Amino acid sequence: MELKKSKLALTLASLIGTGLISSPAMAADSLAEAFKEGKATGDLRLRYESVDDASSANALTFRTRLGFKTADLNGFTGFVEFEDNRVVAGVDEYKVPPAGKTEPSDKSVIPDPEFTELEQAYIAYKSGGFSAKLGRQVLTLDGHRHVGHVGWRQDRQTFDALNVVYGVGDFTANVSYVYKHNRIFAEATDIDSSDILVNLSYKTPVGKVVVYGYQIDTDPAGREDLDTYGVSFAGSTGSDVKFLYSAEYATQDNNKGNDTDYLSLELGAVFSGVTVKLGQETLGSDDGLANFATPLATLHKFNGFADVFLGGTFASGGLPNGLVDTYGFVGTKVGGIALKAFYHTFKSDFGSIDYGDEIDLVAATKVGDYGVGLKYASFSADMGTDKDILWAWVETKF
Repeated sequence: MELKKSKLALTLASLIGTGLISSPAMAADSLAEAFKEGKATGDLRLRYESVDDASSANALTFRTRLGFKTADLNGFTGFVEFEDNRVVAGVDEYKVPPAGKTEPSDKSVIPDPEFTELEQAYIAYKSGGFSAKLGRQVLTLDGHRHVGHVGWRQDRQTFDALNVVYGVGDFTANVSYVYKHNRIFAEATDIDSSDILVNLSYKTPVGKVVVYGYQIDTDPAGREDLDTYGVSFAGSTGSDVKFLYSAEYATQDNNKGNDTDYLSLELGAVFSGVTVKLGQETLGSDDGLANFATPLATLHKFNGFADVFLGGTFASGGLPNGLVDTYGFVGTKVGGIALKAFYHTFKSDFGSIDYGDEIDLVAATKVGDYGVGLKYASFSADMGTDKDILWAWVETKF
């Protein structure tokens, strides 16, 4: 996996030339100190996943993520991180197309390939309310609906990008130029791009307002350009009982002349340690020709953990009738164990086709320095195939 090293080199040369970074001959001691006082980071996760649908699949994988971040030097830091995923104990009865693992052919897909790759490598600068990163990095915006890192999979999504953030008071501007998508199927599916992501937010006493424009060229499926423009509002109010509310609308067009809309509404409350939410999300259809798509999102977070609609909502041609997801959520903590339950009903936006419903359950806790958890998803199809998935994991960070 190759970064665009010429861009990094030109940027460093420019900074040295303007005096913002001293040359190695002039500041070797300072550079050495920045490395000496740097910090190593690690993130380890062992996970078992079992899929039962038209076929079946089982995977036991161990993901290692190791990095190093320099100490601050006149506002500059550097970070490099490597990521590796391996099958454990030969439990690898699953497929991972399109990354190359297509055997055994009678097994279902679990998108966790074996790989070793450069996960992140960037130079960052921060001064007051201004910050910038250049290189391979994690980018997330507004709850991952449009741009996320897909951290649930063993191969996290990153981007080769220049990201600039400026905040003053309650206003924040977040602008990125993305020149490569490093996807979750290892290097074989990484895609060169030319994206512009603009996200402007303002915090008010009752919630945050966000206006955004995301121009994706091309999307990771390589089929089209997507231009998305939208606005969202989310907040909470109250003390003994906290009321939660959010709303979002967006419009999208592709280079095939299709126009689609997105709408999300959610209401909730927090009381006595219990959180409840009701919501509806619509990825609209252009009269059955194309659907609203979010190809850079953390798709697993939305529309059910069974990922039945993941491939469809990835590109605007994948689920042309669109998707309406009506859902409820209950969460609490009992004896230090976080418990969550979701219920979804799915239908199409165009044609009112009933797709099915899904129940998702999660239990997670900490045991010393380790996080452990169980997760279960059960999709019951009105059309298509039922699907059940069980996960169990243990992880730790340092």
